[in-house]
Amino acid sequence: MEPILFAYIGIAFLLGLSGVGSAYGTSIAGNSVIGALKKNPDIFGKAMVLTALPGSQGLFGFLGYFLLKPFLVEHITMFQGVAICFTGIAVGAVELLTSIRQGQVCANGASAMGNGHDVFNNTLILAVFPELYSIIAVAAAFLVSTSLGVPAA
Repeated sequence: MEPILFAYIGIAFLLGLSGVGSAYGTSIAGNSVIGALKKNPDIFGKAMVLTALPGSQGLFGFLGYFLLKPFLVEHITMFQGVAICFTGIAVGAVELLTSIRQGQVCANGASAMGNGHDVFNNTLILAVFPELYSIIAVAAAFLVSTSLGVPAA
């Protein structure tokens, strides 16, 4: 199999998993917000922030793509192709899982806000923890891209 094919498989997983994770994460939070708004319609602005937060992992997937894009040329080495493949799969999986878990944290915060509790700031703080690991995954993709050498011309 050609090395470039390995690379594109990794990129497909990177973009696909991060996008699916963001869709699930924002849907999980959004579903909870709808229920919370029935009880307390005044929380819409803050609840919208909680709903949007898990969508950042999809953006991190695109960032990972742009970090690896210079190596997507016809004559990359097998090492580069396989490294991009496994990096894409690993980063995509991290983005998928952190987005879903972050959506669950945000959903619980929105539910509590709907019950009248002032937990928006606390929810944001707790939602940062899954976000941190998604950022670390993108940083790992950056480190991999710097260790692959100069992209082939």
